[in-house]
Amino acid sequence: MSRLNIVVGITGGIAAYKAVGVVRALVLAGHDVHVVPTEGALRFVGRPTLEAISRNPVHVDLYEGVSEVRHVAIGQAADLIVIAPATANTIAKLAAGLADDLLGNTVLASEAPIVIAPAMHTEMWANPATRTNVATLRERGVTVVGPAVGQLTGADSGPGRMEEPDVIVEAALARVGASARRDLAGRRVVVTAGGTREPLDPVRFLGNRSSGKQGVALAEAARARGAEVTLIAANLEVADPVGCGIRPVSTAAELQAAVIEEALGADVVVMAAAVADYRPATVSESKIKKQPGEDGLTLELVRNPDILAELGHAPHDGTLLVGFAAETEPDDERLVALGAAKLEAKGADLLVVNRVGWTEGFARDENRVVILGAGGAVLDRSAGSKMSVADAILDVVARHLGGEPDGAADTLGASDPVPAASAVRADTRSRS
Repeated sequence: MSRLNIVVGITGGIAAYKAVGVVRALVLAGHDVHVVPTEGALRFVGRPTLEAISRNPVHVDLYEGVSEVRHVAIGQAADLIVIAPATANTIAKLAAGLADDLLGNTVLASEAPIVIAPAMHTEMWANPATRTNVATLRERGVTVVGPAVGQLTGADSGPGRMEEPDVIVEAALARVGASARRDLAGRRVVVTAGGTREPLDPVRFLGNRSSGKQGVALAEAARARGAEVTLIAANLEVADPVGCGIRPVSTAAELQAAVIEEALGADVVVMAAAVADYRPATVSESKIKKQPGEDGLTLELVRNPDILAELGHAPHDGTLLVGFAAETEPDDERLVALGAAKLEAKGADLLVVNRVGWTEGFARDENRVVILGAGGAVLDRSAGSKMSVADAILDVVARHLGGEPDGAADTLGASDPVPAASAVRADTRSRS
């Protein structure tokens, strides 16, 4: 891995103490790290600590180093910018292009990839202004890591907790193709993502709420771990992952044809797309119009092929087949039981079960999953950003490819609640 010039921006949130771990990990990985804290960040972490850990001087004042044009030079020299934590205020300033401090100037003066790790209370993260600002940054190519779901300041808990340093570092290095983990090197991985659409007429279709975020995160994470990745993309609502082969599809039939072809010779196939179970029996060549006096419209639907079962029950020696099951079941024990039954019925090697609903799963930045193996054994649980969930899934995949046995790694019991993201990641590291 080549030595990178990395700027770590730290902003004024309580999670600033965790940024020390981000800086330390990047330094230990052999990179040249320059910390640019805001004045607010120094209320939580002292400059001597940041200088000692980064092994470089720490600058804050916009008007220092004027002769060397420091407010521009730091950003120009950067290969990568990581901002952790990124408060709601900082995210708003980045989206608006404000540069009222050294960090803002550094970002505007740089052409380097930017990775941010949001940290704030749940209500602030859910605020429409914050969501709009985050969407704006994503559209500009900024990588957003987290936030995780877990304990916040005080007694509060929920989405908004800054991801753990190892997750942030892994995602940041992956952004520039410098992932420390290469356990999928030489492997060919096929991922399906998004939601299929079944046309009614040239204007309308039957679809679902899947945005493709989890599938794209899986593709990005697999590529970062060294795999050659093909993403079969069904109507994505997010940007295509960098460095992956992209095969766009729309309907379930198109996805079926693509995945059967791409699965040949693949080491891993991950079926993360939400595939329509039914399609209209007939498709109108012109727009279906309301008729005078008509009270309603009756549609005849026919079943689509079960693509996962088709792959699972066909010989697939040498290919690890990973299915996804989205369920609305609120009870955790019954959710796992549904997943175990589906795993057997589909013939997959692994099944990722996630609960979905009006406010969870689809089109969200966070996810919560249970990973099942042979016999319905619970191999792992993960909750947090979709990127951290992707890494947890690929940890299990890598263990299987390495020939490790299935043993049920779940010590919680199927009926226990899914733990906070930080606990899950720590538990995963202890078993990897």
